Amino acid sequence: MEGFVKIEGIQAPKERMARMPTTRRYELSDEQWQRIELLLPGREGCPGGQAEDNRLFVNAIVWMARTGAPWRDLPKRFGEWNSVYQRFNRWSKSGVWQRAFELLRDPDLESLMLDSTTIRAHQHAAGAVGKKRMKQKPWGVPAVD
Repeated sequence: MEGFVKIEGIQAPKERMARMPTTRRYELSDEQWQRIELLLPGREGCPGGQAEDNRLFVNAIVWMARTGAPWRDLPKRFGEWNSVYQRFNRWSKSGVWQRAFELLRDPDLESLMLDSTTIRAHQHAAGAVGKKRMKQKPWGVPAVD
């Protein structure tokens, strides 16, 4: 069909495809990747092997964090789930994630304020008058009046 593009089995009009972002929903943008790229091991000049797929690996971790899915549900485009998990685990134990988060931390976010209108409380926490309680001794045995 003329005027349509087929990507990953989906046909869409060319004009719609021109407006679509180049990254997927759960992947880092080019700007985000540039901020963390040099903080990760496996780049040229680092001891050990070179990792050509650091971005793909980080995108897999972002996917896991945002979806909350089990490791076995990791899409095949990110590689074998166990390999991704083992690498994530090694980086966690060696402090890679901690160093990256510390270096990328926004100093303006040291203290946060929560608007209580967005926090729901259980209906029993609404301040309703409760039943009369028995007096108790300090160790939990009811006192006799």
